[in-house]
Amino acid sequence: MSDRSRSPYRSTRRTTGGGGARNAPPQPKDPARRAAYDVLRAVHDRDAYANLLLPATLRERGISGRDAALATELTYGALRRQGTYDAILDACVDRSLKSVDSEVLPVLRLGAHQLLSTNIPPHAAVSATVDLARRVIGHHRSRFANAVLRKVAARDLAAWLEVVAPDRTADPLGHLAVVHSHPRWIVAALAAALGEDPAAGPGALDETERLLAAHNERPQVTLVAKPGRAAVADLVAGGATAARYSPYAAYLTEGDPAALREVRQRRAAVQDEASQLVALALSRVPVEGSDARWLDACAGPGGKAGLLAGLAGKREARLLVAEVQPARAGLVAQAVERSVRDAGRAVVADSTRPAWRDGAFDRVLVDAPCTGLGALRRRPESRWRRTPETAAGLAPLQRALLDRALDAARPGGVVAYVTCSPHLPETAGIVAAVLADRADAEPLRAAEYLPEVPDAAAGPDGAYAQFWPHRHGTDAMFLALLRRR
Repeated sequence: MSDRSRSPYRSTRRTTGGGGARNAPPQPKDPARRAAYDVLRAVHDRDAYANLLLPATLRERGISGRDAALATELTYGALRRQGTYDAILDACVDRSLKSVDSEVLPVLRLGAHQLLSTNIPPHAAVSATVDLARRVIGHHRSRFANAVLRKVAARDLAAWLEVVAPDRTADPLGHLAVVHSHPRWIVAALAAALGEDPAAGPGALDETERLLAAHNERPQVTLVAKPGRAAVADLVAGGATAARYSPYAAYLTEGDPAALREVRQRRAAVQDEASQLVALALSRVPVEGSDARWLDACAGPGGKAGLLAGLAGKREARLLVAEVQPARAGLVAQAVERSVRDAGRAVVADSTRPAWRDGAFDRVLVDAPCTGLGALRRRPESRWRRTPETAAGLAPLQRALLDRALDAARPGGVVAYVTCSPHLPETAGIVAAVLADRADAEPLRAAEYLPEVPDAAAGPDGAYAQFWPHRHGTDAMFLALLRRR
């Protein structure tokens, strides 16, 4: 269980990598590790998101090539494996890890990742990390980091897990939490969503373990060709590969998406394949009578809106795209700009207190705010920020959005309720709570509108669709389709 990464780095010698910004500020010694450290500090101190901050940091500092690759590996590796590394580090300090200064912890986690999950030689990993420590936390505390990391280097990852992970039989949830670096409550929530019972004996959490392992793998980049503005063939010509499920998707296995002309021109965008498919499923449900007015009720930052606008325009329908936050509404407006027949129109609006009249729309999408537990591959820091209380706090908003979306749909119209989370209180629980109070809505079998996707049916009688990283290679998106009677 060494879990070695595929990092090409076998020494700390730095190469220029080429292509740096002409007017970039002078780079510090070891710019890759310094960039990774600064991003980890911002994630911890300012709740920054690494997937947004790291690319900006690399651009601003002119870091490219092998240094950029190393910074990316260190940042995401330390975040994904934080729970595992913290358990090991806690065994290597002479006091509780919680008492270690917040500016010291990123140094220790970066060192632990290099020692336990990359091919960097141990002496080089310790030396380079301690040198970084001298520069960012001072000479005195760098000696503490040196002592701790030398203890970490005494065992490989598999040996450390034998020491720090709870027994698999006595505490299966705790074992998986440490081995696969997730909070215990998330392990329990994902097991419940998969229908697995920790008390059922050996092998009871096998699929849960595969899901947790998938969360720690680097996800591939998926692109969407906006209908009427680009085609998958255009993306394939630029080096991508046609996707398995979505007819509008392509995988980019390497390179910068912004290097593709279609992405630069906003005719294509980065969007997970499951995110595309839930929007596509909404468009596939037959409706009798009018099919001219569509609504995306909480659209920011606009990925699904961009696809829906193209689909609506090809049918001569109009899409109203609502987002309550003005800044995100601006992103949505960019996403639907120049859609087919200029079908998309973005507005700043609160869909729990809508300005539109009831029964105004033929199709409604509710992509509800959620814990984001379905996107832990892309936002690994989210697993350390979310709590059971987070989900409970979101439930009233999720119920209100779905309730108002059903009001907005005309009789015979259809509503798609979507979350980027498989957590049952956010998915089937919300749908059941809303339907219990209404006699004018009924669930449709969502998976029937996604025939190209195997094993997507979920929930009672397979009424819903649930995507999984370990099954489908996508984010864990949930979809319920409801028809207004």
